[in-house]
Amino acid sequence: VQLQASGGGLVQTGGSLRLSCVVSGLSFGDIAIGWFRQTPGKGREAVSCLSMHDGSTYFADTVKGRFTISSDNAMNTVYLSMTGLKPEDTAVYYCGSIFGHCSPYPLAYEYSNWGKGTQVTVSS
Repeated sequence: VQLQASGGGLVQTGGSLRLSCVVSGLSFGDIAIGWFRQTPGKGREAVSCLSMHDGSTYFADTVKGRFTISSDNAMNTVYLSMTGLKPEDTAVYYCGSIFGHCSPYPLAYEYSNWGKGTQVTVSS
């Protein structure tokens, strides 16, 4: 089982990025994929989640209206599209998997198969 996040980079405030999470070794329809982010000295916080079975989603209040989550099932890939980026969005972004659906408030310990994260840096 492997999840690989990519697509991070350096953007200016107001810019956009699309992160990708490629999933291998799991049945895509049985899982939910969560995007989390982490800054130095802080825990991993939930940003968004997509339940592959029914398409239900979760977004943190801090990103609602700016981030969207989608998938390409043929490519076993989940995307996090980020617009209106702010300096406070700067973090390492990770994707993780959970069997079933996104929980109402995703917590990092519920998720597994963390891959290497991707750095997002938003300059002011």
